[in-house]
Amino acid sequence: MRKTSLALGIAAGMSLAASAAITQADAAHSSAKPATNSAKAAAAQSAGAPAADHTFMTKAAGDGLAEVQLGQLATQKASSSDVKSFGQMMVDDHGKANQELMSLAGQKGVTLPTEPPAPHKATYDRLSKLSGAEFDRAYAAEMVKDHEKAVSMFRQESTSGRDADAKGWAAKTLPTLETHLTRARALAGNSGSADAGHKH
Repeated sequence: MRKTSLALGIAAGMSLAASAAITQADAAHSSAKPATNSAKAAAAQSAGAPAADHTFMTKAAGDGLAEVQLGQLATQKASSSDVKSFGQMMVDDHGKANQELMSLAGQKGVTLPTEPPAPHKATYDRLSKLSGAEFDRAYAAEMVKDHEKAVSMFRQESTSGRDADAKGWAAKTLPTLETHLTRARALAGNSGSADAGHKH
């Protein structure tokens, strides 16, 4: 009897242990699913960029391509050596920034535009029909407007961006854009002064 009782006790103990092990395994399996999903979400987040940063990079790329094209146009059509010089600065500085942004976007899986957006194309077409002092005035005014928008956009990204790399690139590029804006305002002022002199 003792042997039978002992055997039954051992069997019952083993059964309880097995049930406990199965219960623990189920719990571990069910808790592993959310952890796995969270890990996947974190990996996707680190590989890409938040929506706002994605939008910033896309907009900055389109605008940068436009500045290079307009700068090339200025080196060909401007009558003022200052405007030609400014146009070349746009080609050089924005060309460099565009390359940096392409590299950054590649790391984040962000597809950038390969040509300027429609409004910039319309501006290019309008300016391409002008020449001499008339071109200089229109180009300078456009550069002031464009760079006011760019400085505001880059300043916001440099302080509020969620993606650390995009935020850092915006902060690094911002001083260059601020210099462009100062130069563009000076060009616009000089063009206005020259016009006033011709009118009188």
